[in-house]
Amino acid sequence: MKKLAVMGLFAACTTLATPSFAQFQKPEDAIKYRQSTMFVMAQHFGRVGAMANGRVPFDAAVATANADVVATMGRLHWAGFMAGSEGGKTKPEAWRDAAKFKEAAGLAGESAKMAAAARTGSLDNLKAAFTATAGTCKTCHDAFRSQ
Repeated sequence: MKKLAVMGLFAACTTLATPSFAQFQKPEDAIKYRQSTMFVMAQHFGRVGAMANGRVPFDAAVATANADVVATMGRLHWAGFMAGSEGGKTKPEAWRDAAKFKEAAGLAGESAKMAAAARTGSLDNLKAAFTATAGTCKTCHDAFRSQ
């Protein structure tokens, strides 16, 4: 009985002490993850942009739903930029100057503002926030994305 208790305690401690670095088994998994989150984000960002640019009629509920997805993806994609996952479409500069990379990538903040603007029901608010968010995307892509 005592041996079983010790083994159980050891298993629990080992499980709890396991670092979270095992989120991705291989660097390729991290690259695929971040590319996938960017793809989803781009799909929903394009829907918001179509409204902001007048290509489709403005619908506050649809804009909000899509902007919320963009805001969520704008936070999630960072997990895929872990050390050792260099490659994909990300330039080496992102890892050489990680502080500049994080600074240039204000997507999480701007996309959250865009989602809040969509919730106001104002097309003018959405247009302004969309433009700011798009600018953040462009700044980061120009500096840190190849192709």
